[in-house]
Amino acid sequence: MSSPYLLGLRLDGRRVLVVGGGRVAQRRVPTLLDAGASITLVSPSVTPALDDLIADGAITWERRAYQVGDCDGAWLVQACTSDRAVNAAVAAEAEAKRVWCVRADDRDASAAWTPASGRVDEISVAVTAGGDPRRAAGIRDAVVDALRDGTVDARRNRTKPVGVALVGGGPGDPALITVRGRQLLAQADVVVADRLAPRALLDELAPDVELIDAAKIPYGRYLAQEKINELLVEHARRGRFVVRLKGGDPFVFGRGGEEMLACARAGIPVVVVPGVTSAVAVPAAEGVPVTHRGVSQEFHVISVHVAPDDPKSTVDWPGLARSPGTLVLLMAVERIAAIAHTLIREGRSPETPVMVVQDGTLPTQRALYADLTTVAERVIAAGTRPPAIVVVGDVVRVGQEIKMVRAERVP
Repeated sequence: MSSPYLLGLRLDGRRVLVVGGGRVAQRRVPTLLDAGASITLVSPSVTPALDDLIADGAITWERRAYQVGDCDGAWLVQACTSDRAVNAAVAAEAEAKRVWCVRADDRDASAAWTPASGRVDEISVAVTAGGDPRRAAGIRDAVVDALRDGTVDARRNRTKPVGVALVGGGPGDPALITVRGRQLLAQADVVVADRLAPRALLDELAPDVELIDAAKIPYGRYLAQEKINELLVEHARRGRFVVRLKGGDPFVFGRGGEEMLACARAGIPVVVVPGVTSAVAVPAAEGVPVTHRGVSQEFHVISVHVAPDDPKSTVDWPGLARSPGTLVLLMAVERIAAIAHTLIREGRSPETPVMVVQDGTLPTQRALYADLTTVAERVIAAGTRPPAIVVVGDVVRVGQEIKMVRAERVP
C-alpha cells in the first residue's frame, strides 16, 4: 500500500456528511466543528453528547437511515455506522461522486484516513501511523506534549510572539508552571527572572536566550522595579519577545500590574499568564486546605513585608484577628513574633494553630506546627528562613488529621 498524501483541509462552511450517530461519530464531530465544517448527521439515533450538539444547533440531524443521494454536495464523508454493509454503500456512493470518504470500520477499504490530531497555538499535528488509530494517538500525544512543554523547539517560526509576557511560574516546583507559561518561555528571546521563579526551567532555555536576573533578595542585592520596567520596554522595542518569569502568580504580590502599566504606557503589547499562587499551593502541598466545610469558609492572603505596627502597613490587623477565616501570610517569617503578638492582642485565641512551610513544593520542603503563643520560638529554634508560607487557623488541625488518617492506613 502506498503512503497517504497528507493534506490540511480548510472546511469553513463546507458540507461534511457523517453517517452514524455512535461513539465514533461522537469523537469525530467536535474536531470537524472546530474546523468550521457544516455538518449533516444521518442516523436513526445519536449519543447524548451528539444530542447536545444538535440541540445547540451546531449540527443538522437527519433522523433516519442512510439513503443513496446523501453524499450529494458533500466535500467530505465519514462512514461511522456499526454496519459494514452500510459503510460500504456510503463509501461506494462517495467514490462514484469523487468525494473523499473515511470508513471507520475498514482502513484498507477507506479512501482516506482520519489522523490523530492535536493543536498547540497555531501548530496542528496530524498522525496516521499506517491507519493504526491507537499508535497514531500515542505518537500525537507525545508530539503535542513536547510542543506544550517546550521540549520541541517552536521558537523558529514566521509569526513568533511579540511584546512582553508576564508569566506566573508557580510556587517553586517547575512541573507546576502552566502549559501556556511553558510554551511562551520556550519561545522567548529574553527572560527576566525573579528569585522565586522556578530556576530549573531556566536550564532548559536555548543558548541564545538572554537571561536577566531580576532577583530581589531580602536585605541584599536588589534590582529596582523601575529598572525592571525599563528593561521590559527596552527589549520589546528592539523586536525581542520578552518573558517576565515570576514565582507564583504575577498579580498576587508580584507587581505584575505595575509592569503591565509600564508596557501599556510605552505601547508594548502584553499577555498575562496566571500562575499557581503559593498562597494556596504550598499549604495544599503540606496537606492543609485553606478552606474546609464547617471549619473555614473564607481565607485572607496578606503580604507582611512590613510589621503590623509599622506606619507603612495598610493591613487591618484587628479585623483579621476577629475573623474566623484562615490567614495565609507571605513574607512573614522574620516578623512572626510581632504578628502573633498582634493577633493575640486583637482577639485571636492564643491556642490558634499555626503552620509554617519553608521551600513549599520543592524537594527541601519542611513544615513546623505550633500555636500563636509558641510559633515565634519554634521558628527560631528550627532556623526557618524565607521563602516560607505561614498559615493561621483551624484548617491546620484538619491537615494534621489528614496526616494521621493516612499514616494509620499505610501498611
